[in-house]
Amino acid sequence: MDQRIIREIEKEYEKTSVPEFGVGDTVDVHVKIVEGDKERVQVFTGVVVARKHSGVRSTFTVRRIVQGEGVERVFPVHAPSIVDIRVGRKAKVRRSKLYYLRRLTGKAARLRERRQITVPGDTTEAS
Repeated sequence: MDQRIIREIEKEYEKTSVPEFGVGDTVDVHVKIVEGDKERVQVFTGVVVARKHSGVRSTFTVRRIVQGEGVERVFPVHAPSIVDIRVGRKAKVRRSKLYYLRRLTGKAARLRERRQITVPGDTTEAS
């Protein structure tokens, strides 16, 4: 019974406009940054390495390379500081966590793109 009550309370804090994205996808995360009395939106672009939990507690980890160094950042999906999430490229992966990308560099760290086949009247995904 307690779980149902908690779920009902958490439901009002969940965002309704979260796009479909998964591990391996390249995303642009628009994050609200507060510096003093000013607010601005900063874009963090990278590959989704992991997704964890569900509901209002769900998080995702985004990895990108900045000046030859790997930078990973964990974002709560339903946080108020997340302004927008845009999916750029979808990738075909066979694992739920892509931590192995940490030890790969350059071309070895590329992922196969998942393309959509457009047939009139049908939308099926294929690789």
